[in-house]
Amino acid sequence: MKTKILIIATAFIFLLPTRAACQGMPTYDNTNFISLVKQLVESGKQTAQMIKSVKFLKDAKESIEKVSSVVQQLRAVEEIGQNNQRLITVMQNDVQDILNSPYIKPEEVSRVVKSFDAIVQNSLETVDFIDEVLSSDYLKMSDAERAEILKAKELESKQMVSNITTKTKRYRDIISFRKMQDKVNNRETFY
Repeated sequence: MKTKILIIATAFIFLLPTRAACQGMPTYDNTNFISLVKQLVESGKQTAQMIKSVKFLKDAKESIEKVSSVVQQLRAVEEIGQNNQRLITVMQNDVQDILNSPYIKPEEVSRVVKSFDAIVQNSLETVDFIDEVLSSDYLKMSDAERAEILKAKELESKQMVSNITTKTKRYRDIISFRKMQDKVNNRETFY
């Protein structure tokens, strides 16, 4: 009896797909199913790779922003250093020439010195402030905030160079005018 049931069950299993297909039941092709699974696995791998690429690009962007911020800070500090060097050069050469001119009156010397001294003091304070900003965390500011402060100080230092150049030109014009006035007043006249 067991054998008879086993034979009928086996025959039924072999006949089922054919009979099921004839009655409108879906049949599954194992090849298509395996192909679909392979595509899903491959898609998962590609998605994982894309996620890794996005993370890599995000990290790279952050690194570039940090480097860019450092480069901006370096440029600002370099420009401030160059501007301070210009101030020193003007002080060593032009201001000394102005003070040594016979056309600058003794009572004007202290006023000339004070006007240039204020610019130099501001320049020295800027250098001290920059040193403080760069050497410490300065209130735990970010690189972008630090770069913004340095950029503002760079503009301030350019303004100082402009001011000292303007003052130097003004005093040179005064000297030139007085020199011309002296020549006119002391010329020999032939009548």
